[in-house]
Amino acid sequence: MDQLESAARRGQRVALTRRGTEYIVVAVRVTSIGRGEALIGYLPMTGEELTFRLDEIDSMQVIE
Repeated sequence: MDQLESAARRGQRVALTRRGTEYIVVAVRVTSIGRGEALIGYLPMTGEELTFRLDEIDSMQVIE
């Protein structure tokens, strides 16, 4: 969790896998959604903002 919050503060890229699909996004913020938490990030090529619930993420790595 600390790594994600730090990545969001610094605007770092995060590689994550959800339901078998790999995403590389620029972290924007970590926020609460309902009873869980989520990472908000955008795709660098399109600028599309995506929401990833942390309990749905299979793997995650901050890219430095």
